[in-house]
Amino acid sequence: MTVSKLAAGLLLALLCSGCVTMEERRAADEARCRSYGFRAGSEGFANCLLQVDLDRSADRRYQFDRFDAGFGGPWYGWRRW
Repeated sequence: MTVSKLAAGLLLALLCSGCVTMEERRAADEARCRSYGFRAGSEGFANCLLQVDLDRSADRRYQFDRFDAGFGGPWYGWRRW
């Protein structure tokens, strides 16, 4: 019983260690854009934040499509006509 509780606790700790809050992500994105030389509040800074977010979304879509393709694509399990 204690081994299963320990394993469950370790699994929960592992899952939570990879979590990043929205505030932490935003702070990291802002730091990234500042490192490129953009000043907070400028149009360039806003565009940089937008591009970082778009890149993250594109990466998520790519990862999902790769995962989906591993199961035969969007028609997996459906009869193709």
